[in-house]
Amino acid sequence: MMTRRSLLHGAAALGATLATPLLPAAPPARRIVDCHTHFYDPTRPQGVPWPGKNTPLHRRVLPDDWMAVAGPLGVTETIVVEASAWLEDNQWLLDLADQDRRLLGIIGHLEPGTPEFAAHVKRFAAHPLYRGIRVSSKEAAAPADPAAYEAGLKALAEANLVLDINGGPATPGIAARWAERFPDLTIIINHCGNPGDPAKPLAEEWKAGVKAAGKCPRVFCKVSALVEGVKATPGNAPADPAYYLPILDPLWEAFGPERLIYGSNWPVSDRGAPYATVFKIVEAYFGGKGGEVPERYFWKNSRTAYGWKDRV
Repeated sequence: MMTRRSLLHGAAALGATLATPLLPAAPPARRIVDCHTHFYDPTRPQGVPWPGKNTPLHRRVLPDDWMAVAGPLGVTETIVVEASAWLEDNQWLLDLADQDRRLLGIIGHLEPGTPEFAAHVKRFAAHPLYRGIRVSSKEAAAPADPAAYEAGLKALAEANLVLDINGGPATPGIAARWAERFPDLTIIINHCGNPGDPAKPLAEEWKAGVKAAGKCPRVFCKVSALVEGVKATPGNAPADPAYYLPILDPLWEAFGPERLIYGSNWPVSDRGAPYATVFKIVEAYFGGKGGEVPERYFWKNSRTAYGWKDRV
């Protein structure tokens, strides 16, 4: 349930938005690509390293399970992010994608800076559905072997793969620093940079990082994990888009209509709210921007960033 404080916060934020003229709502996007899902199968003989046992997430989660909640909303395809650190789980997802045209691409899990990184990149990049890797912003900020890490990112850029980066509020600033070092590398900030609950003061580090990242033309941001940051009863994050304006508005100001991307973070998003709530928050916000914004946000920007191609 929303507290009195959060209600007042949402009302104030909505009032600020209404202070400027509203554009006519844009029509719904003709195509919707969810650029952040996780699929895994704990029933495999080897099990899974993530998520942990005895948690709500520790269950078989495959494309049909996702489509059951996403399909009724018009979502058509997805980019899958591998959270497992096991090398062969990169291949497991590729094998899954080979069998399902709804999967437009895979973001794998490899560690830049390791001696085997270049060989692993060469192996997986040979598959057209392998579009990049995700790394921890903490490791990216202070790699154990900086020279080897830089060599790894150079190899990633040369392979025409992208770097997803995930972590706390420092993430946007870290992404900006690597973008300045490697201007030919596409970097995608995950989960809005995890700024936290928008009902509370957001870190100045996040605000400054978002502005810095927005100035880098090849840095994109996934508007995902909004509801997971809310301090509320599990599954009951606010559904009112106004609640999230302290996060959404700075992202819009920094990245504009061409570098923000839709991602749900399902099934992890269930911790905050049902899939329909997650979707409708951003549908209302970006639909309210008018014009072609929904088309860009829900699929065109992700095609530019990830370089995915239609499945045939």
